Amino acid sequence: MTKNSPQRPQAFRLDAEDVEIAPPSDAPVPVRSGPPVEAQLAPPGPPPKTGFWVKLFWTGLGGIVSLAFGMAVSRLVDDLFARAEWLGWIGVAAVALFLLAGLVLAGREMLALRRLRRLDDLRLRADKALVDKDDRAAAAIAADIVTAMAGNARTAKGRAAVALAFSDGVIDGLQRLRIVEREIIEPLDREATRLVAEAARRVSVVTAISPRAALDLAVVFGTAMQLIRRIAELYGGRPGTFGLFKLVRHVLAHMALTGGMAAGDTILDQLVGHGLAAKLSAKLGEGVLNGLLTARLGITAIAVTRPLPYIGAPRPDVRDLVGDAITLTRQNGDARPAA
Repeated sequence: MTKNSPQRPQAFRLDAEDVEIAPPSDAPVPVRSGPPVEAQLAPPGPPPKTGFWVKLFWTGLGGIVSLAFGMAVSRLVDDLFARAEWLGWIGVAAVALFLLAGLVLAGREMLALRRLRRLDDLRLRADKALVDKDDRAAAAIAADIVTAMAGNARTAKGRAAVALAFSDGVIDGLQRLRIVEREIIEPLDREATRLVAEAARRVSVVTAISPRAALDLAVVFGTAMQLIRRIAELYGGRPGTFGLFKLVRHVLAHMALTGGMAAGDTILDQLVGHGLAAKLSAKLGEGVLNGLLTARLGITAIAVTRPLPYIGAPRPDVRDLVGDAITLTRQNGDARPAA
């Protein structure tokens, strides 16, 4: 065998006398760019709390606006009575209808906030039970999740499977949580992942071919709001207007904590490669990046609305969600006529 000829693979035994195991290498470990894996997979904490002075400010502002609005309505009704009595009574009826509708809407908003708070509470309790390995608490949380999902028609089959599994024999609390996750939560995860992939694909294509930056901003904002609302509704949150604002703030706070926004360029380089990323036009690169950030936003929304931390279910990956979106964006960009 010549010196430059390649060596053929050979079979050997590790306990053979002529086999030497090389010592561990002292070569430096390459440093990865982007956020660490621990930061990306950090479980979502509780929603950010509003400070005392912020609450005091909004309470005072709400009181001032309410008093001003009440005085304006009172003057309007007095003017209507001064002009004609029947006009005054019409004004009183309109004010009564307004107050009734306002009370109903306020009640719906409070129920929506309560549903979101319940999902956060279940997730935090489950995470604590898993860390403490508290079997009794885990069993109670599993039962609470089944009860919380009773109004969700998508979970009917899963709840029946959970009831059948629980009736088969004695099951510890941690295993009950895993069964609940497999039968009830994982089907919702798959649907939520599909929603995120569709939103990322739509944002990538539209922002890559749209001629106006204002249109790009409107598409990204509208798609993000709709995606967060649909994911919350999927897991049983059904947020109202104020609930959606609170949920968006929670999602953005968690993204900032895990470095999700800063990871966009790193993920882009990993997906399309440094050479191809440099060859893409600015508009195509903008569309791809918008799709990546939309996917990251959707994954974070899943994490903060999911009533359970990830136990055995696979976590959604941005690379899996936007691979088709990048291909479709490039195809649409190549099909655009040259300016």
